[in-house]
Order: sequence, then structure tokens, then C-alpha cells
Amino acid sequence: MLGKLATVVAIDHPELLAPPVVGALVAWVADASIGADDVLVAPIDPDLADTAAFCAAYDVAPEVSANCVVVVGKREGEVRYAACLVLATTRADVNGVVRRHLDVRKASFAPMTQAVELTGMEYGGITPLGLPAGWPILVDAAVATTSSVVIGSGVRHSKIVLPGKALAWLPGAVIVDGLAAPGGDHR
Repeated sequence: MLGKLATVVAIDHPELLAPPVVGALVAWVADASIGADDVLVAPIDPDLADTAAFCAAYDVAPEVSANCVVVVGKREGEVRYAACLVLATTRADVNGVVRRHLDVRKASFAPMTQAVELTGMEYGGITPLGLPAGWPILVDAAVATTSSVVIGSGVRHSKIVLPGKALAWLPGAVIVDGLAAPGGDHR
């Protein structure tokens, strides 16, 4: 239990996860990258899914809550996407670190409708589990060092809790020092 979250084993509760998250979690457990009991899920009030409201209502410190944002850039007509996972107390360095990683002139947050359509997840619940194949998942090193971190579940009515180090085992994950800058404003 983390804060006031009543967690259960995620793989046993697909109704609390977006369909792409369920598929990714089943594959992740099947290839033995992570144990089923290491990934937990907790139902929450969907009106409290946004980070500040969630942390306050469920007594979860922002230092153990991570936000996943979808970033897009173009190079020579090719559209490139990435997901960035940073602690709620920080913001992703989109036009520095992320832009260089994607090798594009300019990177920006993907529009909400585009992020939702491409991920098959709800806005405010996007998570690094179950993203489209080929997308790099840039994980700030501070997220990967948390003993437990709270992330989205693909839907607004729940949150996932897992060891921060497990995020490095996701397909396409890259741990990036300096991905995050101080300040929690992602919009």
C-alpha cells in the first residue's frame, strides 16, 4: 500500500487497465522481465486522476508519482514519437534532451487527440506500458531509482504502482540522465 491506495495485482484486474496496457503487461510477465506480483493497480476517482489532485487526495508524494507525456517531432518529413516519463516534481526537457534524442529540429507535446488516438489510452492516464511498437520510452534516471513509483494505467480510474527499476526493462526503454528539469508543469 502506498499512501491511501488500495492496490491489487494488476494482471488479475484487467478491468482497471486500458486494453493496450493489459496486452503489454501479459507479455512482460510472460517473458519473465517482471513478476506478476511486482505490478500493482489501484482504483481511483477518475476526477482525481490529474497529478496534483491525485497526490493530495491519495496521500502520495509527488516524488514517487511519475507523468508520462507523448512528444512528437519531424525530420525530413518523418514524424517521430517518444514517451517521456518524469517525476511529478519535474518537467521533461522537450526542446533539449528529447529533441536531441529524437534527432529532430523541434519537439513538442503531441496534441491530446493525437496522443489518445495513437496510444489507445485516455488522456490523463497515458502510461509507458502498451505504447506503439518502435516508440522510444525515455525514462528519467530519477524515476528509475524510486523503490516504488505511481504511473498511469491507460485509464483515468486507476493508477499502477511498480518498482522504478522495472521501467528500464520495458521494450524500447532508455534511462536518460537529465531528461527532467525542475518544475512540474507538463502542459
